[in-house]
Amino acid sequence: MIPFTVNIKLAARTLTGPLNSHNKPAVDWGWQGLIAQGCHSSILIIDPKTAQTIQVLERHKANVVKVKWSRENYHHSLSSPYSLRLASADAAGKIIVWDVVSGMAHCEIQEHAKPIQGEGRLISKCSIVQTIKKSNGQCLLTSEGIVFITDFSPSKAPGSAGKKVYIASPHSSPAHSKPAAVQPTGAKKALNKVKVLITNEKPTAEAVTLNDCLQLSYLPSKRNHMLLLYPREILILDLELSQTVGVVAIERSGVPFIQVIPCAQRDVLYCLHENGCITLRVCRSTTPLSEETDPEQSVQELVYDLRSQCDAIRVTKTVRPYRAVVCPVNENRAALVVSDGRIMLWELKAHNIKAPTNLSSGLSPLYSPINFCGTPLSRNQKRIPDLSLNTMIGHTLISGVDPPWPTAGQQEVQLKFLLTGLLSGLPLPPFSLRMCPPLTTKNINHYQPLLAVGTSNGSVLVYNLTSGLLHKELSVHSCEVRGIEWVSLTSFLSFATSSPNNMGLVRNELQHVDLRTGRCFAFRGERGNDEPAIEMIKVSHLKQYLVVVFRDKPLELWDVRTGTLLREMAKNFPTVTALEWSPSHNLKSLKKKQMAAREAMARQTTLSDAEQSSIESSVISLLQEAESKAEMSQGISAREHFVFTDTDGQVYHITVEGNSVKDGARIPPDGSMGSIACIAWKGDTLVLGDVDGNLNFWDLKARLSRGIPTHRGWVKKIRFAPGKGNQKLLVMYTDGAEVWDTKEVQMVSSIRVGRNMSYRILDIDWCTSDKVVLASDDGCVRVLEMAMKSASYRMDEQDLTDPVWCPYLLLPRAALTLKAFLLLQPWSGSYTMDIAQVDYHEKDEIKGLVQEQLNSLSNLFGDESDLQFWTVAAHYIQSFSQARQLSVPASETQPPAEGSQSVPQGHLDICHDILCESSFFQRFQLERVHLQEVKRSSYEHTKKCADQLLLLGQTDRAVQLLLETNADNPSYYCDSLKACLVTTIPSSGPSQSTIKLVATNMIASGKLAEGVQLLCLIDKAVDACRYLQTYGEWNRAAWLAKVRLNPAEASDVLKRWAEHLCSSQVNQKSKA
Repeated sequence: MIPFTVNIKLAARTLTGPLNSHNKPAVDWGWQGLIAQGCHSSILIIDPKTAQTIQVLERHKANVVKVKWSRENYHHSLSSPYSLRLASADAAGKIIVWDVVSGMAHCEIQEHAKPIQGEGRLISKCSIVQTIKKSNGQCLLTSEGIVFITDFSPSKAPGSAGKKVYIASPHSSPAHSKPAAVQPTGAKKALNKVKVLITNEKPTAEAVTLNDCLQLSYLPSKRNHMLLLYPREILILDLELSQTVGVVAIERSGVPFIQVIPCAQRDVLYCLHENGCITLRVCRSTTPLSEETDPEQSVQELVYDLRSQCDAIRVTKTVRPYRAVVCPVNENRAALVVSDGRIMLWELKAHNIKAPTNLSSGLSPLYSPINFCGTPLSRNQKRIPDLSLNTMIGHTLISGVDPPWPTAGQQEVQLKFLLTGLLSGLPLPPFSLRMCPPLTTKNINHYQPLLAVGTSNGSVLVYNLTSGLLHKELSVHSCEVRGIEWVSLTSFLSFATSSPNNMGLVRNELQHVDLRTGRCFAFRGERGNDEPAIEMIKVSHLKQYLVVVFRDKPLELWDVRTGTLLREMAKNFPTVTALEWSPSHNLKSLKKKQMAAREAMARQTTLSDAEQSSIESSVISLLQEAESKAEMSQGISAREHFVFTDTDGQVYHITVEGNSVKDGARIPPDGSMGSIACIAWKGDTLVLGDVDGNLNFWDLKARLSRGIPTHRGWVKKIRFAPGKGNQKLLVMYTDGAEVWDTKEVQMVSSIRVGRNMSYRILDIDWCTSDKVVLASDDGCVRVLEMAMKSASYRMDEQDLTDPVWCPYLLLPRAALTLKAFLLLQPWSGSYTMDIAQVDYHEKDEIKGLVQEQLNSLSNLFGDESDLQFWTVAAHYIQSFSQARQLSVPASETQPPAEGSQSVPQGHLDICHDILCESSFFQRFQLERVHLQEVKRSSYEHTKKCADQLLLLGQTDRAVQLLLETNADNPSYYCDSLKACLVTTIPSSGPSQSTIKLVATNMIASGKLAEGVQLLCLIDKAVDACRYLQTYGEWNRAAWLAKVRLNPAEASDVLKRWAEHLCSSQVNQKSKA
């Protein structure tokens, strides 16, 4: 059993249950390592490592529709510390920015009459998706097409309406005409259907199926690529041509998609299906498998192979997968959110394959990386640990750059999903609550604050309110649990009633449950079939007796300790409407009378057990043992009382002592009160509540009564707070609840539906002397302060079962100090903060250790910018180190023209874009243009391909495309002259000066793209990059430098860009 520490002051918290349909998109996994999820109007903060809910934020009045963690792509310091910041939006249009640690709101943003339907959802029903990897670029999915805005800025409105492209139906778009003998099948057939999918002309109404489009997202692993998700296919778009370059189609019998998550570290897609299955698809190598005569068949489209899938869930009407999120730091962990409140945590694992993959299956083998942070594997190291996705799968293979066979140290791997955590919420309401007996000085050593929650499916959930975790889940009944009563700290009674039959009779189930063993038995034995329904059960204060009240049947009185029926009242017994046990009893006087006998029994026990027990046995324990023996064996019972009311409002008093049941005084009804619905009794105060909303406070000592009309309607339930002298009273109405002070007879706090809460209360109870627990119809159970204001709790007030690693929970100085200690002196056995004491020796292995440590620490702290920086820096540091060892300049290790021999340590993947090696980047761009060339369907597409080929230096192919221009085209003459110019440039050296002059004049007159092409034709790419940077085209200049310049010249271009970003006018040092 998990040891629990006694925490007298419990923290306010919320136990959540099933989600609302509005909460479907409200989930996000941040760089901080935590998951935020909306549940009705609340927001859960979940630690995926330990599968714990560590915070619940409550301030929204409407359902939460979107949550988003803040980015961590900046340098952290005392002025910019680690902090948990979260933004959330609800269906009423309110946006709240949270300080998650304290549970307080930084700010609230509300624009009235403009509800938020999603992240950045506009009034014209245009949804903004994530920023494309393009300067100031945004993409909007509208009701009839996609709008690209290139000058999007938060500070000002876009200057133009943007460029709109239309999407035709994948099923109605025409396919390319092919001979009947060569009919493609499978994915290629699906791809042919969408070749003319993207057009600049508005298609016919029946061809537009954008309503079927489920998602629009960019590919972070490839620049200027986007995906469109349909139920049965995923389309990959190249934004430069606005054409489909790939498709992921599922078979006819396959389960449709509902979400796709593209990864950044590798070209990988996490796909969520309607059955809750998460599949992993990895982009296939672009190397063609065989040579074919047809140029269209020789180019391989972007194909994503199915590599792994997790188990599906059992889908019902109320249980459906909602969303999946992937860890942005490692990208090897995924969380599935289910509509019933469950969160399933899956982790991707890589396993070595001994037998090689059969190539005839069509799947290319997956290989592990050959280095970690630029450092190759050691001889004794078989494989890199599964720290992240890029340590499990090697980089993308490009034909002409990478060898077709694995290098030394690479091993073929297979990917598998492993379920590492599961969070379960509460089931569907209604609920029945009962807190365990309160904390006292006698039970403080073994007390656990347990809350029993009876559910509609017959199970009883027992939660420990110290940690908020589920302690036990017991399947007790076959129908809805109506009520629970504790008989000790480790056992309780619960009852349930089935649906009535034609005669109005039901099957009653009254079960006794022992939490320690899980043993459950029918307390009433064979009784319970075909009888009136049980209305309530009440256990006496000393847990000796039990009263079972029926609807149309006299009550039963039971002995809890022996499980025997003491009395079944006569048929003429009054109908009970409310009942309560008196807190007074004669146990103290009974103990005084029997003290002499117990002391004698204690002495006898000491003499008889002297040989078996130690001499230091406590006298108190002996007395307690003697007391329990006397009560159980001799049947000694204390006298207790209870009162009840009938339908006329008359109050009856009955005394129970052992087997004796005596009728006491009767008090006539109060004329100002209606039918009594509930009674509460503590000390000398008796409170009655009726169906009209009146409360009647009786002071038994002073023999006074006072009636208070609350005008709140039916008083459903009233309970006194635990604790000696605590006279606070919790009252439940149909529309809310109130807390009263019975000493002053005045209300302390109140909540009401529609005024300060959006949910309806189903049940109430006290969990401590100053905190209440409420069950609501939104499927949540809330522990609130006595003021009953929905407020989030501080995370440092909790007592979690498992420790949580999150530097963002620390104070700023503590988090930065921890980071500094983890960074310092990996080469020394002793750590110091004094830089003068550091004895650093220049060793290569120490350098590698520092690089790995910086990279791992950035991963551990979730530093987005640091992680990206050290991934690139470690690679190039190792690359330059190897080049120096081989006495080869780094600029000559990879000539652009001869890319068949790769650097031994590999290259950066294409997700790093212009930071990759020049040869790899150039080869990727060539393959991309080749694919664009095959997919072109108009003159504009052909012109773009020709322009790209000219910039890449592929003049022969560019001339062929220029000569394809039809004579009817207005650009026919210009294209023909350009083809002649490109062909004659190599043979006419003196003409270069003229071409450079013309290019300069064209750039000066505003024709920047044409001038840059002319400069590239005469190998003046350095000047072209300068002109591009002068006119603010920094991205295009960096792209051109990577494909046309040597590494040294390209480095100068990137340095100028970095200086520009660091300037005071731009001030984007983090990007630089």
